[in-house]
Amino acid sequence: MKIEIWSDYVCPFCYIGKRRMEKALELFPHKEQAEIVFRSFELDPTAKKEYDLSIHEIIAQKYGISVEEAKRANNDVAKQAESVGLTFRFEEMKPTNTFDAHRLAKYADKKGKGREMHERLFYAYFTESKLISDHQVLVELAEEIGLDGDEVKQVLSSGHLEEEVRKDEQEASRLGVRGVPFFVINRKYAISGAQPTEVFLKSFQKIWDEENSSSPLKPLAADGGGLCNDQSCEM
Repeated sequence: MKIEIWSDYVCPFCYIGKRRMEKALELFPHKEQAEIVFRSFELDPTAKKEYDLSIHEIIAQKYGISVEEAKRANNDVAKQAESVGLTFRFEEMKPTNTFDAHRLAKYADKKGKGREMHERLFYAYFTESKLISDHQVLVELAEEIGLDGDEVKQVLSSGHLEEEVRKDEQEASRLGVRGVPFFVINRKYAISGAQPTEVFLKSFQKIWDEENSSSPLKPLAADGGGLCNDQSCEM
């Protein structure tokens, strides 16, 4: 079962949804058969690398609400994060552009460290309040999970992997993805948003049953009315 996840590292519900999905997989009987693939998505491709405004002020301006209203909304999100074991520090958060973070994640994928890098980027932004557009910060995060710092510097200082990030974004547009997190399973099923763990688990089981049915046919009536097999006939 292939699970593709479109998400962005400054998206709070992407981190919450990721954790809920992971908890569902822990309970899923066939979790060893699940392949997770992270896809790139930028909530705001025009975002600056640094802002003089707080995340509360940015959200207030974006949605036309007061800063106090933005704070209350963020506090509600923080409580949802806490319910799945995450700590969101909105007061110290550093809003930024995530394009280079996505390029780093693509590099980590190629080195077999994709899942570790995705988790480290989310944690760095939401919990440690790191500026995840800063190349030195990205190098340090990459080194922490075992990647070569010099190689990462070369990737970030060049245009390497830009096309792969853009390809994911174009694919999201083709699939009709309008918001993240967005989960695509076996390129046939979609789950939108940070759904409860129970929803993920039920969806995984339903998809598994449908995809692994021994027959492509769905019965429309119960057994009865007479049936013969190679051994006998039942009346």
